[in-house]
Amino acid sequence: MKKEDVLYMFPEHMRAGWRAVAERAEKLQEIRLRANKSAAVLIDNREWFVDRAGRLLDRQPREEGTLPEELEAVLKHLCQYSVYAFADEIRQGFLTIQGGHRVGLSGQVIMEEGNKVRNLKYIRYLNIRMAHEIKGVSEAVLPHLYGADGQIRNTLLISPPGCGKTTMLRDIIRNVSDGTRYGKGVNVSVVDERSEIAGSYLGIAQNDVGIRTDVLDGCPKKEGMMMLIRSMAPQVLAVDELGDEGDIWALQMASGCGCRLIATMHGSSLEEIRGKKYMRNVMEEGLFDRYLVLTRKNGCCETEGIYDREGRICLN
Repeated sequence: MKKEDVLYMFPEHMRAGWRAVAERAEKLQEIRLRANKSAAVLIDNREWFVDRAGRLLDRQPREEGTLPEELEAVLKHLCQYSVYAFADEIRQGFLTIQGGHRVGLSGQVIMEEGNKVRNLKYIRYLNIRMAHEIKGVSEAVLPHLYGADGQIRNTLLISPPGCGKTTMLRDIIRNVSDGTRYGKGVNVSVVDERSEIAGSYLGIAQNDVGIRTDVLDGCPKKEGMMMLIRSMAPQVLAVDELGDEGDIWALQMASGCGCRLIATMHGSSLEEIRGKKYMRNVMEEGLFDRYLVLTRKNGCCETEGIYDREGRICLN
């Protein structure tokens, strides 16, 4: 992140108030804007409030907060003054902007028949999450994920929220695609349902996911996996945040077609994942050869352990 990247997220008339935040762009993690509340930012895991003069304060200032019309101006600017073009993303509660940064949206929901969300209006809450690509984060685990045949093993990353599983997944994908000393590069297909892996903007990946990687952006995992198998003939298929029987079924179909698999799932341990009803048969049948468990200790994300299909710790 550069300071110019932060400033360009705001309309020109608002940029002067964000210069102090922009000066700390390298450590910036989140910008939260709420109607009638002071803006809040997360910098190097510490929360600060931003007053209307652009100063960083450790407590909320006693002054008028962000006006609803200011929020609308920021949203229009982020959508390049064509909100309609981003309607599908907005309906899902987020949009991805240039640089791969992700903007969470909240406001009043408009429903349609079938209990489906048709749109959001009166958007009064924005959460701009900065994309932080960390190349090389997977180097220490790669030796455990490749087989003697030079092919990536079917791998499931397990992690609680905020422990870096998507960052780890992205770097594994990049390495598998480009090739490493453990195996040559292969064609990888990614179902990026929420635009968090590749961070695509106008269809182009903003994050480095490798030279042999194809991305299906904004598509549900189950449908996306089947589409990619039919259209892109991947050697490796990668998805983020498995969540139900449908996702697991699609993975099993992909495995049956000869694809190697890399996926993630929320959880704090291998035992917790084994306790999920829809995962029991999968684990008993040995769909995954490796389980990579991430955790957070003393405020830092780290690898808790790497396990084989029987749940034994891997040493090589």
